[in-house]
Amino acid sequence: MVDAERILIVAPAWVGDMVMAHCLVQVLAETRPHAELHVLAPPATAPLATRMAEIQSVRTFDVAHGELGFGKREHEGRALRAIGFDQAIVLPNSFKSAWVPFRARIPRRTGWHGEARFGVLNDRRRLDRARLPLMIEQFMALGLAPGAPLPDPYPLPRLEVDQDNRARLLRELGLQDEPHPVILCPGAEFGPAKRWPPEHYAAVARRLAGDGRAVWLLGSPKDREPCDAIAAQAPGVANLAGRTRLIDAVDLLSLADAVVCNDSGLMHVAGAVGARVIAVFGSTSPAFTPPLGPGAEVLRLGLDCSPCFARECPLGHLRCLVDLRPERVLAGL
Repeated sequence: MVDAERILIVAPAWVGDMVMAHCLVQVLAETRPHAELHVLAPPATAPLATRMAEIQSVRTFDVAHGELGFGKREHEGRALRAIGFDQAIVLPNSFKSAWVPFRARIPRRTGWHGEARFGVLNDRRRLDRARLPLMIEQFMALGLAPGAPLPDPYPLPRLEVDQDNRARLLRELGLQDEPHPVILCPGAEFGPAKRWPPEHYAAVARRLAGDGRAVWLLGSPKDREPCDAIAAQAPGVANLAGRTRLIDAVDLLSLADAVVCNDSGLMHVAGAVGARVIAVFGSTSPAFTPPLGPGAEVLRLGLDCSPCFARECPLGHLRCLVDLRPERVLAGL
């Protein structure tokens, strides 16, 4: 019997990018059904790979953002060399991300040209952004021969839901009597220019709660400040910010009647568990990483100054978000 082909996917560090990487995983599972698919990911995104049905194993590789960590990368490379992979597909475009599979001596190392990756990648592709404008297209193309057509229709990201964990969370958070909530996710890791103002979220929460709807606020510990501000202005909402792990958010978002969010990682998680998503875009554009779930809707003003892709408003007014009124979101709901 011939040994199964082993493919290592070097995963992104951003939550949304990790979710979108499932499009590549599905392409590989479809086109190379006998291959074993494994993931190497940082701690921030590794849990999501455990919810991708096609993945055989997930290795967590902990190197801080901006850290060279060549000693750690050398050690990880030796560990992977012992496993014996046939191909590595490197999704981040940095030199550092390609170093581990290079030191692991993986025979075929695939990725986009990126930053000075001569040598460390030996299946180095030149990206035609006109042909592949979406991130999911760029990911999927790396799993196919150069220039090969992408699947039609595209596979959409799908994350598995842990029913037992979801039941535990509802019990421990006191949410058993709140079926099908509207979940508000006011955070965005990239910066303030991607965050719809807390007072707008609060206006939406007040209206929904006044109509008898269950409303949950969901986010990481970094989102506690805006979530606390929203909860203070909208009595009756369940403020879960900082009380759940990322993997818990997967299970809770699967219950949502709708999710209102910024252009953020949780936007992509919500779509990948089948939630209806209403996404508010400010400084960024849905032309590269749109929400991909069923019935997803993008709300944006399209001002002359946007998208600027800045972390903070370079003009100091944040009109692309401030002027997008709560009534627009309520109408979408």
